[in-house]
Amino acid sequence: MIRLLCIIFLITPMSSQTIFDFTTNADIQNWRVVDDGVMGGVSSGRFTVNEEGFGVFAGEVSLENNGGFSSVRYRFNQLPIKSRTTIRIKLRGDGKKYQFRVKANAKDYYSYIATFITSGEWEEVAISLADMYPAFRGRKLDQPNFHEDHMEEIAFLIGNKREETFKLMIEKTVLE
Repeated sequence: MIRLLCIIFLITPMSSQTIFDFTTNADIQNWRVVDDGVMGGVSSGRFTVNEEGFGVFAGEVSLENNGGFSSVRYRFNQLPIKSRTTIRIKLRGDGKKYQFRVKANAKDYYSYIATFITSGEWEEVAISLADMYPAFRGRKLDQPNFHEDHMEEIAFLIGNKREETFKLMIEKTVLE
């Protein structure tokens, strides 16, 4: 009987860990917009919680002054990953391509990146942590894909090398 219980424990999936779940009362003070203005560009992103309780990342991407991106970042206390392998994001986009980014350590100069294209409808995007590759300023680094046992930051970025308006609504982000 004990042996059977051990086997069941080993094959039972771990519960998920919510990274952020938006509500009308969500505290978004640790979410920070970073646009290409850090490099002289003039893109402008905004991050708010709408009346329905969704996080809304919206704005305009401009190519002026060598710009071309907008991002929103959320830093948090170190979150252990353990054997979790996937991030699931419930969102509604505008049919555009976005990047989802993770930093194991908030002070790292690079992020691990996965891209996804939104459908214009509510959907759940599943991102395998092992498929996320390291990059810095748009260049893939010659390092292994994500293999850390913790994380301290997530981000959404739009930078499609064209001028465009964008709107991404986020309901929640979960680590599984």
